[in-house]
Amino acid sequence: MTQEDSKYWLAFASIEKIGSVFIKTLFEHFGSIKSAWCAGADELYKVENLTKSQINDFLEARKSTNPDECLEYIKNKNLKFINYTDAQYPYLLKQIHNPPMTLFYKGDLSRCNFNRTLAVVGSRKASEAAKTVLTKIIDEFFNTDICIVSGLAIGIDTCAHQAAIKNNLATIGVIASGFDFVYPKQNKYLYDKIENERGVIFSEYWPTFDPLPWRFPHRNRIVTGLSRGTLVAEAAIKSGALISANLCLEQNRELMCMPGLLTNPNTEGIYKLIKNGAAVVTRAQDILDALEWQIETVQADKKECAFEKLELTEQEKTVLEFIAVDEMTVDSIVSRTGIDYGVLTVILMNLELKGYVKQTNGGKYMSLVNLG
Repeated sequence: MTQEDSKYWLAFASIEKIGSVFIKTLFEHFGSIKSAWCAGADELYKVENLTKSQINDFLEARKSTNPDECLEYIKNKNLKFINYTDAQYPYLLKQIHNPPMTLFYKGDLSRCNFNRTLAVVGSRKASEAAKTVLTKIIDEFFNTDICIVSGLAIGIDTCAHQAAIKNNLATIGVIASGFDFVYPKQNKYLYDKIENERGVIFSEYWPTFDPLPWRFPHRNRIVTGLSRGTLVAEAAIKSGALISANLCLEQNRELMCMPGLLTNPNTEGIYKLIKNGAAVVTRAQDILDALEWQIETVQADKKECAFEKLELTEQEKTVLEFIAVDEMTVDSIVSRTGIDYGVLTVILMNLELKGYVKQTNGGKYMSLVNLG
């Protein structure tokens, strides 16, 4: 992709009132992105499948949009991007009905195997049971080339990304705003971890575009579009996860569901999908079977690998070793380890911020690190 073409792709991306379908329609009609951008009004009104209102919105925005300034702006933001015609653009995503024409990203594309992509979606108000089972399933992919794709939201998304990171897997986060925003703010650590170490964060939105409510279900087509299959971990009847499930089917990808408690309202959508033919997943092998994947796991001491990767202090290792066996209260950890109460609270806070432990509803701490 030449810099000349890139500036026109970016100019289109900077206009908030137009979307990927509009840009793709113009690009395919005119044969080049520069020709699409520079086309006269008479030519634009002749393009099929676009309304007069859409054309007018574009013409009005184009008056105040300078492609060279758009390119300079993104360079100054230190943002990387790929466009629809770039060789690096993910092949699977290109096959969907309305792929994003430009993807801004942070991280390193080479970390991710785009042929081994698994989307994980589910409730923001996920149950502890669902998060525990999901973590166990992803644990079984330890040290393989499988790449976990999710939306960096709280709940199941966060659990999926954290499980990928602690198991030495690549992970892709797809956000529903421009990169000027970190949403939710409590996942800033995950953003940084993915960007700097474990994968890629994608956004189709210009950096200044807000995380508006409609953008969350809209970005789900990218989460599922990047993926060979989608695992729904928990979903109510009316939920974004069910939207993702339907997108997965529309994109002709494999849909899988993780069953849960019948008394949990967030499993109603799950059992509806299972009744309609979604594959049931209770272990990692079920996913491999559904996607017809054969993988080789690197044989290594999981505990040693996990500790080396996490760069833990000796006291942090001690705490994780104890709570890996069973959930424990602060008092119990003090009693078992002999670590001073004040020191321990700081250790637990640091481990929690890093995503290595979490506090349960009962005030106990449990490890999120797979020690084998």
